[in-house]
Order: sequence, then structure tokens, then C-alpha cells
Amino acid sequence: MTSRERLGAYGAWAAVCFFWGTTYLAIRVGLETLTPMLFAGLRFLIAGGLLFFIMTRQRNVRLPVGREWLDLCVVGLLLLGVGNGAVVWAEQWVSSGMAALLVATSPFWVAALERMRKDGERVGARGVVGMLVGFGGLAMLVGPQLFGVSLNGYYLAGVLVIQLGCFSWTVGSIYATRRPTGVSPLMAAAVQMLMAGVVLTLVGTVAGEWGEIRFSARSLGALAYLVVFGSIVAYGAYTYAIQKLPLSLVSTYSYVNPLVALVLGWFVLGESLGWREFFAAAVILSGVALVKVSPKELARVLKLVRGRGKGGVARGGGDDRIEGVTHRTCNEL
Repeated sequence: MTSRERLGAYGAWAAVCFFWGTTYLAIRVGLETLTPMLFAGLRFLIAGGLLFFIMTRQRNVRLPVGREWLDLCVVGLLLLGVGNGAVVWAEQWVSSGMAALLVATSPFWVAALERMRKDGERVGARGVVGMLVGFGGLAMLVGPQLFGVSLNGYYLAGVLVIQLGCFSWTVGSIYATRRPTGVSPLMAAAVQMLMAGVVLTLVGTVAGEWGEIRFSARSLGALAYLVVFGSIVAYGAYTYAIQKLPLSLVSTYSYVNPLVALVLGWFVLGESLGWREFFAAAVILSGVALVKVSPKELARVLKLVRGRGKGGVARGGGDDRIEGVTHRTCNEL
């Protein structure tokens, strides 16, 4: 890999770390005047439509055929319709930083569901410890006496709904690995976003949200930001990064996103950010690291990084790239 390609790959990884971390703040800002289901639905309809238009005009990019349409729609509904829709709905009462940390527990659901499958990956002692540590940090987040949040049904419902969204995202990720398609990742993302956008917009319509929605400069700016940077730019950067860098290295964005969301929520919206929040974040992310990263994988990443410094080749394998496309976190795209 040339120096320019290496710089571009790390630039793409940095873009993913930053832009996907900012989406929680953008959602919170958009919800100031927009209703949750229509907000999420319009985001994915516009982003999916633009991406679909772009991809249909690329050479060597084909449309889905036959069963691929159904599989992509199912994945889009589970990942974006339920997974992301849950985050948007919950952020009416849960702060953006807290939502990002709650979403960071997604690997625990992956580990639990994999253990339940007959042919799934088994969670070792390190993974069990990681899950216990992570849920300990989760308990700190939802402890109102620690964070000054009044104990009310909406806040607790938001916490539970985010976990439901993470569960749906995990199920969708497993389904995607079981039902791979032959279309390009960006075309697949476009179809998934369109499906989620249609369903979320229908839900918002049935719920009567059109009568409550109001547009402001801030909410329209948040919607545009999510469409362009949160969906198209960030996902494009992600697909480029996993083609050039090891997935184990690229996936570290999931540790950076909550920190970006916490700092931006504090700086822009004045959300609570003290030593307790930082400690809870450290506990959760430590648990995630224990579940996701084995000592062998960590040694492999360090070896590859050192190899790049000596002019080594840096590319993820084909299987890594396929897995990386489907195993994202709840608020991505």
C-alpha cells in the first residue's frame, strides 16, 4: 500500500470514528422540533434514495435479484428500522452521550446470541467477565442517584428500548451473515435504508406525527447532516477503510464513538459530563474490549501497525470485509 493509500485509509477510519460519534448529537438536535419516526424515516428515505441513484449509475454495480431483495429488506428493517429507530425514539428522554454508551453494549448481545446458537461462537471466561463488567457499567448509567436523572418511566423506557434496538441489530447482523448477497455493499446499504425509511415513515404516519412535526433551521440542519455525513460519507469511508485496513483495527471506532458523543453532548447541549460518566464509560468500554478483542487479535493488530511503519502491506482479508459490513452498531448509517 502506497503512502497516499495509507493516509487515505487512516483518514477514512478517523472519519468513521468522528462522524458516527456525532450522529447522536445530531439526532438530539433534530428531535427539538421533529417527531422521532418521521425524522428517522425521512433521513433514510433521502439518504437511501441518493445512494441508490448514485450506485445505479456506476459501472459493474448490479441491482439485487430474486431472494436478495427480501433478504436486504429484512436486514434493513432489523438493523435500521428497529435498531436505529429505537435509538431515535429513546433520545427524546435519554441524552445523546448516554445513548451512545448504551449502544456500546451491543457486543454483549452478539456474544449472548452466538452462545445460544448451536453453531455459534462460544464465549470463554474472558468474555463472561467482560459481559459482567459491561453490565456493571450499564447499571451505573441507569442509576438516577448517580447521574441526577429523575426516576421516571420515560427515561427507563428509553433505556430499555435502546437495548431492544441493540438486540434487533444483533439479530439482523446474524441474519445478514447467514443470507449474504452478491450486490455491492453500498447498493445493499441503499436498499436497506430505503426499506427502513418506508417502514419508519409509515409508522410515523399511523401515529399521527405529521400533525406534530415542525421544521426549524436547527432540525433541518441536523437532518441534512445525518443524511450526508452520518449515512453516505461515513459509510463510504467505512467501506473504504475495511478494504485497506484490518477489521480488528477498523472496529476500534466503536470505542471512540461514545467518547465523541459524550464530549459533544456536553459542549453543545450542556449535557452532564463528570467523573462518574467518564468512569462508567471506562467500565463499559473495558467490558466491550474483553468481549470483542482476544490477546491474539490485539497482538495481530500491533504487529500489523508495526509492519506498516516498515513498509508492510496492510489489507484486511476478504472474510473480514464481509463481516465488517454487517456487524455495525445501532446508530450507524
